[in-house]
Amino acid sequence: MSEPIDTKVVSRLAAILKLNDLAELEYETENCRISLIKSHAPAPVAPMAPVAPVPAAAPVAPAAPVAAPVAPVADASVDLSKLPGCVKSPMVGVIYLSSDPNTPNYVKVGDSVTQGDTVCLIEAMKTFNPVKAHISGKVTKILVESGDPVEYGEPLIVIE
Repeated sequence: MSEPIDTKVVSRLAAILKLNDLAELEYETENCRISLIKSHAPAPVAPMAPVAPVPAAAPVAPAAPVAAPVAPVADASVDLSKLPGCVKSPMVGVIYLSSDPNTPNYVKVGDSVTQGDTVCLIEAMKTFNPVKAHISGKVTKILVESGDPVEYGEPLIVIE
């Protein structure tokens, strides 16, 4: 006869999963193996919303802005993290280019920034951490979009 599941253990594991924003967590003892997987059902909704307007906007004037994000893909052979003006992610988290969806981005390509200016935010463990420019100059590339997950050391913005 199998032993009943300790709901306190499951609750603690679920709290750890949520607190650390993990996608999956496994726990195993001699008598029990628990695997928790976070469902991301709402996530596909976000990409679907922009997909519909893109075809409508592509034949119109926004065709030029669509070409701008393609340029960093062409530079994939260049290690942008080696550039002296590359702003790298100081932590793992989710990047935001503005303080909220109703305000403009901290910076855009072509903007001049001064050392110490906030260029984006990274959310980690429900805390928003400002990422500051380490040099003064002109923003030449923004390599991420708001809501993207980022890794430690990942290139975010290039300042020249």
